[in-house]
Amino acid sequence: MARAAAKAPKPVSGGGEELIFVLQGGGALGAYQAGVYEALSARGLFPQWVGGISIGAINAALIAGNEPKQRVARLREFWQTVTAQYSSLFPVVPGVEARTAFNGTIAAMSSIFGLPGFFTPRVPGFRTISFYDTAPLKTTLENLVDFDLLNSDSVRLSVGAVNVRSGNFIYFDTSRQRLDARHIMASAALPPGFPPIEIDGEWYWDGGLVSNTPLQYVLDQPGRRPRLVFQVDLFPAEGQLPTNLAEVADREKDIEFSSRTRLNTTNALARESLAQAVARLAARLPRKFANDPDLRTIQAASRQPAVTVVHLIYRRRRYEAQSRDFEFSRVSMREHWHAGHEDMVRTLDHPVWVGRKRRRAGVQVFDLTRDAVHAGARRATR
Repeated sequence: MARAAAKAPKPVSGGGEELIFVLQGGGALGAYQAGVYEALSARGLFPQWVGGISIGAINAALIAGNEPKQRVARLREFWQTVTAQYSSLFPVVPGVEARTAFNGTIAAMSSIFGLPGFFTPRVPGFRTISFYDTAPLKTTLENLVDFDLLNSDSVRLSVGAVNVRSGNFIYFDTSRQRLDARHIMASAALPPGFPPIEIDGEWYWDGGLVSNTPLQYVLDQPGRRPRLVFQVDLFPAEGQLPTNLAEVADREKDIEFSSRTRLNTTNALARESLAQAVARLAARLPRKFANDPDLRTIQAASRQPAVTVVHLIYRRRRYEAQSRDFEFSRVSMREHWHAGHEDMVRTLDHPVWVGRKRRRAGVQVFDLTRDAVHAGARRATR
């Protein structure tokens, strides 16, 4: 595998933008993110920064910890490894009800028997604090991820987790520390299924307990270059009013784990408005305040680069029920992967995206997938 001396790939986004890949948590649905990345890489779009939560952290590590030519193959190897091999024992019968039953059966078997290369069931005991052992995931990550390359300055990696003792949300970031398999596993340690992961004397759970997306973290980080963020979500925030208890469970999960992109972009817009107000105020102040430390602090806190967010959201099929994020059949994995690939291709070829204008300030959000609730671009600038 590549060593730390490997050179960073040159993105072709144009305009001097920093290309960032942001990946939400969502278990088995994470194959959608792999499909998105495959389409991006085919266009020569290589991220300089990848952030992830839970399964998004695993996909992010597979991207940051491999050379560009190997990334899709490593992603595919991971997803082929963990998808339930016993799914081939059951025929996939056409029809919504039949497919729902198939998916439910595979999800139940995954829960009972575990997944190869991911987790195995534990023997229940009085002091047991998780249903599964994730030791197989550690082996899989160490086989598929080059952690020397991951910790080089090739691609920045940020993964979120929660400190079990303090309840504080934390990001492990290669710009500040060296990461290994434990940091990725901590981000994906969703209780009570998975155990907390110990790192330097502290124990961590899945970052999705606090926030299921790294988008706000990315927007909060200082920077001077315009940012092009591909945000890949696995649960939609918007949906229909449920009409039965099954739909209630589905909608509850969507709301609980969705990224609330509008809130994040609204916060970014508010910061941009604050920066402009501070600039106008500074221009009216007497010269003696030009180097005032309080003024400089406010200016620094409100300053941010222009942000363009390309939002891709997996929208479930009619036969996918509440178990969709732990239904690891091969057929579903391939469908999710294909959906991500198609959504990314459609977005990159969409006239609205092709004709976009790069801005010096403010926020733009593009949601151009086929099933987008609001297809098109939303611009938040002043």
